[in-house]
Amino acid sequence: MATTKWVADPMHSEVQFKVKHLMISTVTGYFGKFNAEVETEGDDFTKANSIVFTADVDSINTNNEQRDTHLKSPDFFDAANHEQVRFEGKNFEKVGEDEYKLHGELTIRGTTKPVTVNVEFGGIVVDPYGQTKAGFTVTGKINRKDFGLTWSAVTEAGSVVVSDEIKLNSEIQLVKQG
Repeated sequence: MATTKWVADPMHSEVQFKVKHLMISTVTGYFGKFNAEVETEGDDFTKANSIVFTADVDSINTNNEQRDTHLKSPDFFDAANHEQVRFEGKNFEKVGEDEYKLHGELTIRGTTKPVTVNVEFGGIVVDPYGQTKAGFTVTGKINRKDFGLTWSAVTEAGSVVVSDEIKLNSEIQLVKQG
């Protein structure tokens, strides 16, 4: 069967993360520049030959310039030495109706660890311009310290400033390439 290449449609995709701040509220951030490329056999994503996602660390945005600068610093992502976050999918496993587990390896700050994320498949459609598109909602959790993002602080009252658990939430629309 022929190999089909798919690439992210950045105008209809978003990559977000959420982290607890002071353990009482949640801060949302996103990566403004990212890419996803998938190669499948036909239109069957369970037969993906390659799934690669990258995000440019320098494009991180939490709607607070001072915090974003801190996140890009060596305390967190160290953007000067580690320009991208990278995920390589290894197995796209069907677990239910339109529900999948994507097993792969996530690299942050030069540290690579196995990660499994949940994927909800939204379907495949042809848009009004004749482009074939596939939609996915990707969710998961990681521990930031597993990837060397170990900066931590405690308030005078003993509250943790930033939680270790990071929630991932992405809406990805892929465009089938000719």
